Amino acid sequence: MEDLVINLAQEAVTMVLLLAAPMLLFGLIVGLLVSIFQATTQIQEATLAFVPKIFAVLMAFMIFNPWMLNKLKDFTIELFSNMHLFIK
Repeated sequence: MEDLVINLAQEAVTMVLLLAAPMLLFGLIVGLLVSIFQATTQIQEATLAFVPKIFAVLMAFMIFNPWMLNKLKDFTIELFSNMHLFIK
C-alpha cells in the first residue's frame, strides 16, 4: 500500500513539473535575453525584465495549452480508473 501511495505522489509531482516546464523554459529564455540586453545597453530598469517575461509565459501557456490539457486529462482518467486500488 505504501508503494502505491509513493508511486502516485511521484507521478503527480512528475506531472506538475512536466506541465510547468514549457512556461518556465520560455520565461527563463526571455529573462536571459532581457538580461543580456540590459547588460549591453546598461539600462537598469527593473520593470523592463518583468513585462517580457510575463508576455512569454502567457504565450507559452497559449501555445502549449492543448498539450497540457491532454496530459492532464490522461492523468485524471488514469487516476479515476485506478481508484479501486487506492480505496481498500
